[in-house]
Amino acid sequence: MTPRDRILAALNRRSLDRIPVDIWLSPEVLADAKRHFRCDDELEVYRKLGLDKIVMVFPGFGSEDVDSEKGTGRTLWGVDTRTVLAGQATYQEFMNPPFAEMTDWSQLEAYDRWPDPNRIDYAGSLALARRAREFGFSTIGPWISVFEIYCQLRGLENAMMDLIDAPDFLEPALDRIQQIQTTILDRLLREAAGLLDLVFISDDMASQEGMLISLPTWRRLFDARLRHWCDLVHRHGTKVLYHTDGAAFDLVPSLLDAGIDVLNPIQHVCKGMDRSRLKDAFGDRVIFHGGVENQSIIPFGTPDDVREEVKRCLETLGRNGGYICSSCHFVQAGTPLDNVFALIETVHQHGARVL
Repeated sequence: MTPRDRILAALNRRSLDRIPVDIWLSPEVLADAKRHFRCDDELEVYRKLGLDKIVMVFPGFGSEDVDSEKGTGRTLWGVDTRTVLAGQATYQEFMNPPFAEMTDWSQLEAYDRWPDPNRIDYAGSLALARRAREFGFSTIGPWISVFEIYCQLRGLENAMMDLIDAPDFLEPALDRIQQIQTTILDRLLREAAGLLDLVFISDDMASQEGMLISLPTWRRLFDARLRHWCDLVHRHGTKVLYHTDGAAFDLVPSLLDAGIDVLNPIQHVCKGMDRSRLKDAFGDRVIFHGGVENQSIIPFGTPDDVREEVKRCLETLGRNGGYICSSCHFVQAGTPLDNVFALIETVHQHGARVL
Protein backbone atom coordinates (compact mmCIF):
# COMPACT_ATOMS: atom_id res chain seq x y z
CA MET A 1 0.00 0.00 0.00
CA THR A 2 1.11 3.57 -0.60
CA PRO A 3 1.05 5.91 2.40
CA ARG A 4 -2.11 7.57 1.06
CA ASP A 5 -3.76 4.21 0.42
CA ARG A 6 -3.08 3.31 4.03
CA ILE A 7 -4.48 6.59 5.37
CA LEU A 8 -7.61 6.38 3.23
CA ALA A 9 -8.16 2.76 4.23
CA ALA A 10 -7.93 3.76 7.89
CA LEU A 11 -10.31 6.70 7.41
CA ASN A 12 -12.87 4.49 5.66
CA ARG A 13 -12.37 1.42 7.87
CA ARG A 14 -11.20 -0.74 5.00
CA SER A 15 -8.70 -3.59 5.13
CA LEU A 16 -5.18 -2.53 6.13
CA ASP A 17 -1.72 -4.10 6.12
CA ARG A 18 -0.88 -2.21 9.34
CA ILE A 19 -1.84 0.88 11.35
CA PRO A 20 -0.67 4.06 9.56
CA VAL A 21 1.98 6.26 11.17
CA ASP A 22 2.05 10.05 10.89
CA ILE A 23 4.08 12.56 12.89
CA TRP A 24 4.16 16.32 13.41
CA LEU A 25 7.69 17.73 13.53
CA SER A 26 8.51 21.21 14.79
CA PRO A 27 10.75 23.24 12.47
CA GLU A 28 13.76 22.51 14.65
CA VAL A 29 13.27 18.74 14.61
CA LEU A 30 12.53 18.78 10.89
CA ALA A 31 15.83 20.63 10.40
CA ASP A 32 17.58 17.92 12.46
CA ALA A 33 16.03 15.26 10.22
CA LYS A 34 17.12 17.09 7.08
CA ARG A 35 20.70 17.18 8.37
CA HIS A 36 20.53 13.51 9.31
CA PHE A 37 19.38 12.47 5.85
CA ARG A 38 21.43 15.16 4.08
CA CYS A 39 18.28 16.19 2.29
CA ASP A 40 16.62 19.63 2.07
CA ASP A 41 13.34 18.39 0.62
CA GLU A 42 10.71 18.11 3.38
CA LEU A 43 8.58 15.56 1.56
CA GLU A 44 11.61 13.43 0.73
CA VAL A 45 12.54 13.47 4.43
CA TYR A 46 9.08 12.13 5.28
CA ARG A 47 9.57 9.37 2.73
CA LYS A 48 12.97 8.47 4.14
CA LEU A 49 11.46 8.35 7.63
CA GLY A 50 8.90 5.80 6.43
CA LEU A 51 5.89 7.91 7.29
CA ASP A 52 2.33 7.67 6.04
CA LYS A 53 2.49 11.44 6.08
CA ILE A 54 -0.62 13.59 5.97
CA VAL A 55 0.84 16.73 4.39
CA MET A 56 -0.45 20.02 5.77
CA VAL A 57 -1.76 22.37 3.08
CA PHE A 58 -2.60 25.54 4.99
CA PRO A 59 -3.06 28.58 2.71
CA GLY A 60 -2.56 31.94 4.35
CA PHE A 61 -1.59 30.37 7.69
CA GLY A 62 1.10 32.02 9.82
CA SER A 63 2.70 35.47 9.78
CA GLU A 64 2.89 37.80 6.84
CA ASP A 65 5.29 40.69 6.35
CA VAL A 66 7.74 39.24 8.86
CA ASP A 67 10.71 41.42 9.82
CA SER A 68 13.41 38.80 10.39
CA GLU A 69 15.75 41.28 12.09
CA LYS A 70 13.19 42.52 14.60
CA GLY A 71 11.50 39.13 14.91
CA THR A 72 8.06 40.64 14.41
CA GLY A 73 5.24 39.87 12.03
CA ARG A 74 1.52 40.06 11.43
CA THR A 75 -0.96 37.24 10.96
CA LEU A 76 -3.51 36.86 8.23
CA TRP A 77 -6.04 38.37 10.67
CA GLY A 78 -3.95 41.47 11.36
CA VAL A 79 -2.64 40.38 14.76
CA ASP A 80 0.93 41.42 15.53
CA THR A 81 3.40 38.72 16.52
CA ARG A 82 6.88 38.53 17.96
CA THR A 83 9.43 35.76 17.94
CA VAL A 84 9.98 34.22 21.38
CA LEU A 85 12.79 31.85 22.33
CA ALA A 86 11.72 29.01 24.64
CA GLY A 87 14.54 26.59 25.34
CA GLN A 88 15.76 25.41 21.96
CA ALA A 89 12.51 26.40 20.21
CA THR A 90 11.25 29.61 18.69
CA TYR A 91 7.58 30.54 18.54
CA GLN A 92 5.49 33.35 17.11
CA GLU A 93 3.63 34.86 20.07
CA PHE A 94 0.53 36.98 19.57
CA MET A 95 0.56 40.52 20.99
CA ASN A 96 -1.46 43.75 20.87
CA PRO A 97 -4.86 42.09 20.16
CA PRO A 98 -6.65 44.58 17.92
CA PHE A 99 -10.11 43.96 19.42
CA ALA A 100 -8.94 44.39 23.03
CA GLU A 101 -10.38 47.87 23.55
CA MET A 102 -13.55 47.46 21.49
CA THR A 103 -16.81 47.72 23.42
CA ASP A 104 -19.51 47.56 20.73
CA TRP A 105 -20.08 45.19 17.83
CA SER A 106 -20.44 48.12 15.42
CA GLN A 107 -16.70 48.75 15.83
CA LEU A 108 -16.05 45.47 14.03
CA GLU A 109 -17.14 47.07 10.75
CA ALA A 110 -14.40 49.68 11.05
CA TYR A 111 -11.67 47.06 11.46
CA ASP A 112 -9.50 47.36 8.36
CA ARG A 113 -7.50 44.13 8.65
CA TRP A 114 -10.17 41.53 7.93
CA PRO A 115 -8.66 38.96 5.55
CA ASP A 116 -9.64 39.20 1.90
CA PRO A 117 -10.39 35.65 0.69
CA ASN A 118 -9.34 36.69 -2.81
CA ARG A 119 -5.76 37.27 -1.62
CA ILE A 120 -5.28 33.72 -0.36
CA ASP A 121 -2.63 31.72 -2.22
CA TYR A 122 -4.91 28.96 -3.46
CA ALA A 123 -2.64 28.08 -6.39
CA GLY A 124 0.41 27.63 -4.18
CA SER A 125 -1.53 25.43 -1.79
CA LEU A 126 -2.82 23.20 -4.56
CA ALA A 127 0.68 22.94 -6.04
CA LEU A 128 1.86 21.57 -2.69
CA ALA A 129 -1.08 19.15 -2.62
CA ARG A 130 -0.19 17.87 -6.10
CA ARG A 131 3.41 17.39 -5.08
CA ALA A 132 2.30 15.47 -1.98
CA ARG A 133 0.32 13.16 -4.24
CA GLU A 134 3.45 12.57 -6.35
CA PHE A 135 5.11 11.27 -3.19
CA GLY A 136 2.10 9.05 -2.47
CA PHE A 137 1.06 11.11 0.57
CA SER A 138 -2.39 12.22 1.68
CA THR A 139 -3.24 15.86 2.36
CA ILE A 140 -5.02 18.01 4.93
CA GLY A 141 -6.11 21.61 4.63
CA PRO A 142 -7.03 24.32 5.12
CA TRP A 143 -6.59 25.04 8.85
CA ILE A 144 -9.72 26.80 10.09
CA SER A 145 -10.89 27.89 13.52
CA VAL A 146 -13.50 30.07 15.18
CA PHE A 147 -12.68 30.64 18.84
CA GLU A 148 -8.89 30.35 18.59
CA ILE A 149 -8.88 33.17 16.06
CA TYR A 150 -11.25 35.19 18.21
CA CYS A 151 -8.82 34.76 21.13
CA GLN A 152 -5.98 36.10 18.97
CA LEU A 153 -8.02 39.14 17.98
CA ARG A 154 -9.52 39.87 21.40
CA GLY A 155 -6.91 38.51 23.85
CA LEU A 156 -7.48 35.31 25.82
CA GLU A 157 -8.75 36.87 29.06
CA ASN A 158 -11.19 39.15 27.25
CA ALA A 159 -12.36 36.29 25.03
CA MET A 160 -13.13 34.06 27.99
CA MET A 161 -15.02 36.85 29.75
CA ASP A 162 -16.98 37.61 26.58
CA LEU A 163 -18.50 34.13 26.72
CA ILE A 164 -20.49 35.37 29.71
CA ASP A 165 -20.40 39.15 29.72
CA ALA A 166 -20.41 40.27 26.08
CA PRO A 167 -22.44 37.95 23.83
CA ASP A 168 -23.63 40.92 21.77
CA PHE A 169 -20.01 41.60 20.77
CA LEU A 170 -18.79 38.00 20.69
CA GLU A 171 -21.39 36.49 18.39
CA PRO A 172 -21.16 39.02 15.51
CA ALA A 173 -17.37 38.63 15.65
CA LEU A 174 -17.63 34.85 15.51
CA ASP A 175 -20.04 35.17 12.59
CA ARG A 176 -17.57 37.32 10.63
CA ILE A 177 -14.65 35.02 11.42
CA GLN A 178 -16.63 32.00 10.24
CA GLN A 179 -17.97 33.74 7.15
CA ILE A 180 -14.50 34.62 5.89
CA GLN A 181 -13.15 31.14 6.46
CA THR A 182 -16.20 29.49 4.93
CA THR A 183 -15.52 31.43 1.74
CA ILE A 184 -11.86 30.33 1.78
CA LEU A 185 -12.77 26.73 2.59
CA ASP A 186 -15.42 26.43 -0.11
CA ARG A 187 -13.19 27.94 -2.80
CA LEU A 188 -10.20 25.78 -1.89
CA LEU A 189 -12.27 22.60 -1.88
CA ARG A 190 -13.83 23.47 -5.23
CA GLU A 191 -10.49 24.29 -6.85
CA ALA A 192 -8.82 21.26 -5.26
CA ALA A 193 -11.21 18.92 -7.04
CA GLY A 194 -10.32 15.97 -4.82
CA LEU A 195 -6.70 16.90 -4.02
CA LEU A 196 -7.54 17.34 -0.32
CA ASP A 197 -8.31 14.28 1.79
CA LEU A 198 -9.03 16.05 5.08
CA VAL A 199 -9.85 19.50 6.44
CA PHE A 200 -8.26 20.63 9.72
CA ILE A 201 -10.72 22.29 12.13
CA SER A 202 -9.04 23.49 15.31
CA ASP A 203 -10.59 24.92 18.46
CA ASP A 204 -8.91 24.04 21.75
CA MET A 205 -11.75 23.62 24.23
CA ALA A 206 -10.03 21.94 27.18
CA SER A 207 -7.14 22.27 29.61
CA GLN A 208 -5.12 19.50 31.25
CA GLU A 209 -7.82 19.16 33.92
CA GLY A 210 -11.14 19.78 32.20
CA MET A 211 -13.21 21.86 29.80
CA LEU A 212 -12.38 25.54 29.33
CA ILE A 213 -16.06 26.33 28.78
CA SER A 214 -19.28 24.60 29.81
CA LEU A 215 -21.02 22.19 27.48
CA PRO A 216 -24.18 24.37 27.34
CA THR A 217 -22.03 27.33 26.29
CA TRP A 218 -20.27 25.21 23.65
CA ARG A 219 -23.60 24.02 22.25
CA ARG A 220 -24.99 27.56 22.16
CA LEU A 221 -22.00 29.16 20.43
CA PHE A 222 -20.12 26.50 18.51
CA ASP A 223 -22.29 23.48 17.74
CA ALA A 224 -24.15 24.94 14.76
CA ARG A 225 -20.96 26.52 13.41
CA LEU A 226 -19.12 23.20 13.51
CA ARG A 227 -22.05 21.38 11.91
CA HIS A 228 -22.10 23.92 9.08
CA TRP A 229 -18.42 23.34 8.33
CA CYS A 230 -18.68 19.55 8.59
CA ASP A 231 -21.63 19.54 6.19
CA LEU A 232 -19.72 21.70 3.70
CA VAL A 233 -16.61 19.51 3.88
CA HIS A 234 -18.64 16.32 3.47
CA ARG A 235 -20.47 17.70 0.43
CA HIS A 236 -17.06 17.87 -1.25
CA GLY A 237 -16.33 14.24 -0.37
CA THR A 238 -13.67 15.18 2.19
CA LYS A 239 -13.22 14.19 5.84
CA VAL A 240 -13.00 16.43 8.92
CA LEU A 241 -10.14 16.20 11.42
CA TYR A 242 -11.01 18.10 14.60
CA HIS A 243 -8.24 19.22 16.95
CA THR A 244 -8.77 20.03 20.60
CA ASP A 245 -6.07 19.65 23.21
CA GLY A 246 -6.72 18.67 26.77
CA ALA A 247 -9.32 16.86 28.85
CA ALA A 248 -12.13 16.92 26.28
CA PHE A 249 -13.84 13.55 26.91
CA ASP A 250 -17.20 15.13 27.80
CA LEU A 251 -17.19 17.15 24.57
CA VAL A 252 -16.56 14.20 22.25
CA PRO A 253 -20.21 13.06 21.89
CA SER A 254 -21.20 16.55 20.73
CA LEU A 255 -18.28 16.68 18.29
CA LEU A 256 -19.35 13.35 16.81
CA ASP A 257 -22.97 14.46 16.54
CA ALA A 258 -21.76 17.59 14.70
CA GLY A 259 -20.10 15.39 12.11
CA ILE A 260 -16.35 15.16 12.73
CA ASP A 261 -14.57 12.09 11.31
CA VAL A 262 -11.17 12.18 13.04
CA LEU A 263 -10.30 13.28 16.59
CA ASN A 264 -6.85 14.69 17.36
CA PRO A 265 -4.54 14.78 19.33
CA ILE A 266 -5.64 12.36 22.13
CA GLN A 267 -3.63 13.72 25.08
CA HIS A 268 -4.17 10.70 27.29
CA VAL A 269 -2.24 12.18 30.24
CA CYS A 270 -5.06 14.70 30.66
CA LYS A 271 -7.88 14.01 33.10
CA GLY A 272 -10.43 11.49 31.81
CA MET A 273 -8.63 10.84 28.50
CA ASP A 274 -7.67 7.22 29.15
CA ARG A 275 -7.02 5.52 25.82
CA SER A 276 -9.04 2.38 26.49
CA ARG A 277 -11.94 4.44 27.80
CA LEU A 278 -11.94 6.58 24.65
CA LYS A 279 -11.74 3.51 22.40
CA ASP A 280 -14.55 1.71 24.20
CA ALA A 281 -16.81 4.77 24.22
CA PHE A 282 -16.22 6.20 20.76
CA GLY A 283 -14.08 3.81 18.73
CA ASP A 284 -16.95 2.76 16.48
CA ARG A 285 -17.79 6.39 15.59
CA VAL A 286 -14.47 8.19 15.10
CA ILE A 287 -10.92 7.66 13.86
CA PHE A 288 -8.27 8.58 16.42
CA HIS A 289 -5.14 10.47 15.32
CA GLY A 290 -2.22 11.08 17.68
CA GLY A 291 -1.92 9.50 21.10
CA VAL A 292 1.85 9.10 21.54
CA GLU A 293 2.66 11.14 24.64
CA ASN A 294 4.58 14.28 23.77
CA GLN A 295 5.10 16.13 27.07
CA SER A 296 7.55 13.71 28.65
CA ILE A 297 8.04 10.42 26.80
CA ILE A 298 8.93 11.58 23.28
CA PRO A 299 11.13 14.53 24.32
CA PHE A 300 12.73 13.12 27.49
CA GLY A 301 12.31 9.33 27.40
CA THR A 302 14.60 6.70 25.92
CA PRO A 303 13.89 4.99 22.60
CA ASP A 304 12.68 1.98 24.61
CA ASP A 305 10.29 4.25 26.52
CA VAL A 306 8.92 5.48 23.22
CA ARG A 307 8.55 1.94 21.90
CA GLU A 308 6.52 0.88 24.93
CA GLU A 309 4.33 3.98 24.67
CA VAL A 310 3.64 3.31 20.99
CA LYS A 311 2.80 -0.33 21.68
CA ARG A 312 0.31 0.76 24.32
CA CYS A 313 -1.31 3.18 21.86
CA LEU A 314 -1.55 0.44 19.25
CA GLU A 315 -3.08 -2.00 21.73
CA THR A 316 -5.73 0.49 22.89
CA LEU A 317 -6.52 3.15 20.30
CA GLY A 318 -5.50 0.85 17.44
CA ARG A 319 -7.46 -2.21 18.50
CA ASN A 320 -9.29 -3.45 15.37
CA GLY A 321 -8.23 -0.37 13.42
CA GLY A 322 -9.72 3.12 13.44
CA TYR A 323 -6.40 4.70 14.40
CA ILE A 324 -3.60 6.72 12.82
CA CYS A 325 -0.63 6.58 15.17
CA SER A 326 1.19 9.89 15.64
CA SER A 327 2.76 12.17 18.19
CA CYS A 328 -0.03 13.85 20.15
CA HIS A 329 1.25 17.24 18.99
CA PHE A 330 4.37 18.69 17.36
CA VAL A 331 7.57 16.93 18.41
CA GLN A 332 9.43 19.67 20.23
CA ALA A 333 12.88 21.16 19.65
CA GLY A 334 15.67 19.18 21.30
CA THR A 335 13.88 15.82 20.98
CA PRO A 336 16.41 13.11 20.04
CA LEU A 337 15.90 11.83 16.51
CA ASP A 338 16.34 8.30 17.89
CA ASN A 339 12.99 8.75 19.65
CA VAL A 340 11.36 9.79 16.38
CA PHE A 341 12.84 6.74 14.67
CA ALA A 342 11.65 4.50 17.52
CA LEU A 343 8.06 5.75 17.17
CA ILE A 344 7.93 5.06 13.44
CA GLU A 345 9.77 1.73 13.55
CA THR A 346 7.51 0.40 16.30
CA VAL A 347 4.41 1.04 14.20
CA HIS A 348 6.08 -0.68 11.23
CA GLN A 349 6.93 -3.70 13.38
CA HIS A 350 3.76 -4.03 15.47
CA GLY A 351 1.07 -2.11 13.58
CA ALA A 352 -0.39 -5.22 11.93
CA ARG A 353 -0.85 -7.24 15.09
CA VAL A 354 -3.74 -5.20 16.49
CA LEU A 355 -5.93 -5.31 13.37
